[in-house]
Amino acid sequence: MGGKSEPTGARLLDIATDHVRKHGLERTSVVSVAREAQVSHAAVYRYFASKDALIDAVTADWHKAVETQLAVVADAPDPADDKLERLMLLLARLYRERLDQEPNLYAAWLSAIGENRAVVRKHRRRIRSLIERVVDEGRSIELFRARSNERLIAFLGDALHRFIDPAAIAADRDANRLELDQRLARLLRVVIRAMVAGSV
Repeated sequence: MGGKSEPTGARLLDIATDHVRKHGLERTSVVSVAREAQVSHAAVYRYFASKDALIDAVTADWHKAVETQLAVVADAPDPADDKLERLMLLLARLYRERLDQEPNLYAAWLSAIGENRAVVRKHRRRIRSLIERVVDEGRSIELFRARSNERLIAFLGDALHRFIDPAAIAADRDANRLELDQRLARLLRVVIRAMVAGSV
């Protein structure tokens, strides 16, 4: 390739992300990424074993900003009930913003969800860990009353599914955003009151 140094894995990841963002999952290929990087497709395979591995890396990198922002809330010194409310509102907002601003990357994520890929399971574990951290904090001071963290987290997931599940969010893409925000806020208040009252 004319003496040019081989791009790093991070550079290839940036190119692949840009291709998915602009052209969608189906039109992104190892060959197209290699062509823009001015290397052979074999050079890409030295970093990513397959197209699936490359797209999984794109998705994992895309998730980092969401996980980082949520971690800031989970680590804040606020009371656990206030923090849980802020955490769930932020999770819903970040996912919706991703759908609106990066629809092709969101579609790639939905595809990975449909295949239950490892990158999806890893993100779910990280989100659950952040939620559990706040729930456990509330239980440790007997603010949230339940026999286990698992029971409270399952209750949250069941109650808020429409607002935090990626596929459900995509299905609601054309719904009135202000109305959805208001409904989520009202529902969250009810859910957290139930957790505090011990009726879960």
